[in-house]
Amino acid sequence: MDIALHARTEGIRRMITGSLVAVVTPMTDDGALDLDAYRALIDWHVESGTAAIVAVGTTGESPTVDVDEHVELIRVAVEQCAGRIPVVAGTGANSTGEAIHLTRAAAEAGAAMTLQVAPYYNRPTQEGLYRHYRAIAEEGGLPVILYNVPGRTVADIADDTVMRLAELPGVVGLKDATGDVGRGAALLGRLPEDFAVYSGNDDAALALMAVGAHGVISVTANVAPAEMARMCAAMLAGDLAEANALNRRLMPLHRDLFVEANPIPVKWALARMGRCGEAIRLPLTAPSDAAREVITAALRAAGVAP
Repeated sequence: MDIALHARTEGIRRMITGSLVAVVTPMTDDGALDLDAYRALIDWHVESGTAAIVAVGTTGESPTVDVDEHVELIRVAVEQCAGRIPVVAGTGANSTGEAIHLTRAAAEAGAAMTLQVAPYYNRPTQEGLYRHYRAIAEEGGLPVILYNVPGRTVADIADDTVMRLAELPGVVGLKDATGDVGRGAALLGRLPEDFAVYSGNDDAALALMAVGAHGVISVTANVAPAEMARMCAAMLAGDLAEANALNRRLMPLHRDLFVEANPIPVKWALARMGRCGEAIRLPLTAPSDAAREVITAALRAAGVAP
C-alpha cells in the first residue's frame, strides 16, 4: 500500500459537522453526465453553507454509473470544491475488492473520506462485515464512514460490530440510516467522542442530533441547502427553538422527497427549480403525475420553490 495514502488513515479522526449533502448526479437528456450542472450545484452548496459534498452515493445514482464515471464524478467534485469544503466519496460495494479499488481512486483524486455502504445482497455475517470494513480501512487509503441502511441493503451492521470497527484508526464515523433514534442514542452513548455519527434520515436528524449526533447526510439539502445548514448549526449550538422551527418548515421535504424511491423525487425537484435536468437512468424512471403534485406541494410548503 502507498505510504502517503496509508498515512491518511493512521490515527486520524477528522470530524465534519453539520449538513453534508448526498448530492445528485445531473445528466443530459441522452443519459450522459452533465458535469457543468454538477459543478454549478457544488458551487451553490458551498455558497449555502453545506459542510461537505457526499459524491456518488445512493442519491447520486451510484448503482447505474460505471467505474470511469464514478471516479470522474469524485474527481470533478474535488476539483470544483477546491478545498472550500471536503468531499466524502461514496465508494461502497458488495465486493470488498471493488470497494478498495474505488476508494483508492477516490484517495488519489483528493477526497477527504469515503462513505462505505454495508455490502448488499450477499448477506454477510457480522464477522464478514467487520473484515470487509477493516480491509477497506487498511487498504483503501481514506478514513472510512460506515453506512448502515438495512432497509436497502438487508445487511444490518450490529451495534457491537460498529463498536469493534470504531477501535480501528481508519474508521472515523457512521451514517445511521436505520431510522431508530433510540438505537442511535444508545450507540452514541457507547462510542468514542471523536467518532462522528450522522443521521442518514432527514426526518430523524434533529432528534438524533439532540442526543449527540454530529450532523446529517441529507437528501433534503439538495433542494434546501441553506435551510438545512442553518438547522444543523442551530441544533449543534444548542438553539433548540430555532432548530425546531426550521425543521418544521422542512418536514414536508423530509417526508415527500421519498414519495417514490430516492433519488427520483429529489432529482425531479431540482429540475423543477432549474438546477439540473430531470434525466434519470433506468431502472429508475421519472416520477408519476401524482408524485409530482406531492413534490411540488412540499417545495412550496418549505418555501424553496413557487
